[in-house]
Amino acid sequence: MIIKAIQKINPTAQVTVRGNNVNNIEWLNGTPPIPKEQILAIIPQVELDMAMETLRAKRNKLLAATDYLALSDQTLSEAMATYRQSLRDITNGLTTVADVEAVVFPTKPE
Repeated sequence: MIIKAIQKINPTAQVTVRGNNVNNIEWLNGTPPIPKEQILAIIPQVELDMAMETLRAKRNKLLAATDYLALSDQTLSEAMATYRQSLRDITNGLTTVADVEAVVFPTKPE
């Protein structure tokens, strides 16, 4: 998590971290150190980014499972179109990890 926070601030940073502890950062290859306070301040955003990545992966898997129904030689039912749109919209307005954890996926129509 700390390395992800550092890389969010400086994507080219080269570091090692022992024990996922902000006090155990070794800055490598001339990477300028980032203040610990700045690293700690960005961690909530990193946590949200990680939660969103997981949510999107699950959403994408559910969409992929119904992609064949959206091909030009298929007739997509209104219920399925609504389901797929609900999946695409599922990340809208999520601003906290709690929001992401509270997401309820729609039920796939038969």
